[in-house]
Amino acid sequence: MINRIHKIDKPRFQAVVIGSSAGGIKALSAVLRVLPSNFSLPILIVQHLHPESDSYIVNILSNCTSLRVKQADEKETIMSGVIYIAPPNYHLLVEENKTLSLSIDSPVNFSRPSVDVLFETASYAYRDRLIGIILTGANSDGSLGVRKIKNMGGYVIVQSPETAEAKAMPQAAIAATKVDKVLPIEHIGSYLLQIISQA
Repeated sequence: MINRIHKIDKPRFQAVVIGSSAGGIKALSAVLRVLPSNFSLPILIVQHLHPESDSYIVNILSNCTSLRVKQADEKETIMSGVIYIAPPNYHLLVEENKTLSLSIDSPVNFSRPSVDVLFETASYAYRDRLIGIILTGANSDGSLGVRKIKNMGGYVIVQSPETAEAKAMPQAAIAATKVDKVLPIEHIGSYLLQIISQA
């Protein structure tokens, strides 16, 4: 009898990055409230905030999900099933060793934190195992980031502009690259669960 050794593959996807701006807290809440308590991937979020904002976004999002929501810390190791929020006035970066970095480098697309900075650094760390999601927003931040994710073999979901409070950010992402899926906000959370379970 031959003993067969089965190769155990890594999960197809290992992390989710989300970018949002105007109207984003409501959109983020709609996505996160669908996710179960055993959701296994880390989620890293850039929501454009006033530079002097407090941690109210952490409190709001904590109230709509059973997952742990926290503000990202410098040199923090990324953990499965945790939602990390970029602090106000800091870029959030992912290092290739899967730790977080915070930066006060100049704004990108007039934004700090910048969606592009998070998406581009995460794409180098996770390559084809990354899911990027662009939600409502009033500028083009994230469009270069989704292009980088696609170039690295990752997967991109964009909120349909007609369901976005501000259409510019989704429209810019769709124009920048061939995204994988465009969905109304109320379907994004369930679709995320679907593609992770099928991968």
